[in-house]
Amino acid sequence: MKQCWLDIRAAEGLKSVLCQEAIHRGFDAIVADDPADLAGLPPTVSRVLLPGKELPDAFGDADLVIVDPVQHGEPGRLAARHPGVRFGAHVDVTDADSLAVACASVTRDPVTVLRFADPTNIPLEIVLAAAADAHGLIVTTVERAADAPVFLGVLEHGPDGVMLAPSAPGEAGRLKDAVERRSPDLELTELTVTAITHAGMGERACVDTCTYLARDEGILVGSRAKALVLCVSETHPLPYMPTRPFRVNAGAIMSYTLADGEHTRYLSELRAGGTVLAVGADGRSRPVVVGRVKIETRPLLSIDAVAEGGEAVNVIVQDDWHVRILGPGGAVLNSTALQPGDRILGYLPRRERHVGYPIDELCYEQ
Repeated sequence: MKQCWLDIRAAEGLKSVLCQEAIHRGFDAIVADDPADLAGLPPTVSRVLLPGKELPDAFGDADLVIVDPVQHGEPGRLAARHPGVRFGAHVDVTDADSLAVACASVTRDPVTVLRFADPTNIPLEIVLAAAADAHGLIVTTVERAADAPVFLGVLEHGPDGVMLAPSAPGEAGRLKDAVERRSPDLELTELTVTAITHAGMGERACVDTCTYLARDEGILVGSRAKALVLCVSETHPLPYMPTRPFRVNAGAIMSYTLADGEHTRYLSELRAGGTVLAVGADGRSRPVVVGRVKIETRPLLSIDAVAEGGEAVNVIVQDDWHVRILGPGGAVLNSTALQPGDRILGYLPRRERHVGYPIDELCYEQ
């Protein structure tokens, strides 16, 4: 789990309320420049002292002291002069020289806190690459909670944590939500095919994502919000065309899909830059970025199925052999070859939907 640090150095008049919010939300550390601001904090949070130009004579209750290696000296040497005190480094990366200092710190020091001056991830990439075989903790400052996922995704794994200096209550909670946001595992169910019908002409949507999809991965599609079928990505070879490992030939434009773990969208509503939920045959899920939605007129095929509890399921897809649906164990099934009695994978969200949000109300879909 990535760490969340709260920086209260500039939070005049709000320090107490911000600390309480951070403690309540389970922050890992609170950072101050005055030892007095760390006094009385509970042991559930690390007390981090990040002083200004001069080191104080005493470090108070600080569990960790973060210093500027150029101005104050290397953390290892300071630790030798102050037995029992744990030291780390703080580096403002503004140019090639400070980047070199940061790279040296992450390979040497137990904790490195980094701030990057320019709006590019390249310096962070270089630092993370330098720290590939090191074991120290790397924390990066962020200006806004919404920026945290960007930093945490650099080189796929990002730093070990992020630090925010909030200007108002509530921002700490937003940072925690951004860092802890996880896509849920879905409880997929086996459906039994009951009928296959040529449905005539209509528009279907191919959803092209900005990532490679796995061989057992696709998106959930259905004519009803409470009954979806797992349509597989085009990662499997075809005799007449190359694979499209980023694409799902999903279904008719009015079909529902999951944009994330909670919210549905019509396929026709998906847009470049939005998200759709990629789902594996074992129920694992992840939001992926939509790069394009390709809508064209094609013959359509209506597939009816039923769940073990009797719930009726329908999905309308392009009427072509190369459009595929996942079966139990990740079996790849050509849609036009399905027959009554075949088993396919689906998901039953259980709750009704209104403009994509789950709600509890009477709603019939047929």
